[in-house]
Amino acid sequence: MEKLSILFVCHGNICRSPTAEAVMRRRATEAGLAQALRVDSAGTHGYHAGEAPDARSIRAAARRGYDLAPLRARKVDDADFAAFDLILAADNHNLAGLRQRCPVALQGQLRLMLEPLGEGCEVPDPYYGGSQGFETVLDLLEAACDGWLARLGLVQRRVDDGLPERGKSC
Repeated sequence: MEKLSILFVCHGNICRSPTAEAVMRRRATEAGLAQALRVDSAGTHGYHAGEAPDARSIRAAARRGYDLAPLRARKVDDADFAAFDLILAADNHNLAGLRQRCPVALQGQLRLMLEPLGEGCEVPDPYYGGSQGFETVLDLLEAACDGWLARLGLVQRRVDDGLPERGKSC
């Protein structure tokens, strides 16, 4: 079986995209799909290349059993456009940046991370806010990753109507 590859992208690759990577890895593992998916994350900018995710992201994720500590930030590389089946941006700003760089023939693989939750839904950037922002990001990404697995036909959707489990919506 050929692996489906998904790249999660945010601005600096220290909050939203590494969180999405960890959530999708665990959701895939729980569904028995670890061998069917290749998951990675990157940023549209390389400000934090080589750094671990933001400590607040690590703590919030750890409270839910996700391990972000081994992940390291990297910038999206031009080779990523051909290497990944889906490239999921955290928000429209990062999606626009990806569209500018992506070859025309591969534009169809660019989407928003929260697409399963509704058209135009974006993952809010928690970087300049308080700890609740990191919890909100986790709520949204857990629901969206379940939605992507269902949309891709890999598992049954866990959450009715694709809404976050903790009652939040995008």
